[in-house]
Amino acid sequence: MGETVAVKRVLNNNVVIAEDGNQSEIILIGKGIGFGKKPGSELTSNSAEKTFVLQDERSQEKYKQLLPFLDEEFVYLMNHLVAFIEDEMGQALNEHIHIALTDHIAFAIKRVQEGLEFSNPFLYELSSLYPKEYEVAAKIVEKIEEQQGVTLPEGEVGFIAIHIHSAITDKDVTEVNRHSKLIQELIVLIEQHLDITFDRKSIEYHRLLQHLRRTIDRVLNGEKVEKAEKLDNLLKMEYPVCYNLAWKLIKVMQQTLRKPIGDAEAIYLTIHLQRLQKQS
Repeated sequence: MGETVAVKRVLNNNVVIAEDGNQSEIILIGKGIGFGKKPGSELTSNSAEKTFVLQDERSQEKYKQLLPFLDEEFVYLMNHLVAFIEDEMGQALNEHIHIALTDHIAFAIKRVQEGLEFSNPFLYELSSLYPKEYEVAAKIVEKIEEQQGVTLPEGEVGFIAIHIHSAITDKDVTEVNRHSKLIQELIVLIEQHLDITFDRKSIEYHRLLQHLRRTIDRVLNGEKVEKAEKLDNLLKMEYPVCYNLAWKLIKVMQQTLRKPIGDAEAIYLTIHLQRLQKQS
């Protein structure tokens, strides 16, 4: 049967804000669910195709302010796409994706209609760092193009992949962006100091990206790897260029992440860099 909720505000024919028995605001989405409804009208929660709660007031207000400027069918489509992402990823998403992705896609379509295009120079790296998210994002772009009659730039797949990764990891989109840009910065430093140009499609490059991502994740999660003193001294003597570069990379990561990084990370980076230098 579902819980009986009281309508507080009708945002459009397909979206209403209601209050449940705990006096918490919930958002109900469904085709025509808001038609003819007024504040105080009662609904059952299972009459909605999607129900979600935006926990913080800022998110609630942003969603309320966003919807009146968007076409009802577009909002309905976006909520279907969020459900599609959830199914494809096989896990629950942070509810903030309803706001962040809807806002992002609406702005992306507007840019296309105005003849503006934003490139995404980190596209291959994103496909390597977040392969599943990237695959789902590509399907999302296809669905948007089909439903909205627009052609989105290829870079949008990468941007949407970031939103998906943000939603499944409970990380803020800006944080995911910052970490992706950090990896890009580290790659540039490596190429400059080793005087090499990576083949972006090589397995070695893919492994490097994954290593940098795992290093960042370990630092953020407070995980430490064991340091081998003898190996540290050996690498310092045998591969000084790679060893010094590894420490430069560590310092850049420390500045961006604002977290301490154990000496052992420099050892494993040195090994990785030496392997790359040998293969170049």
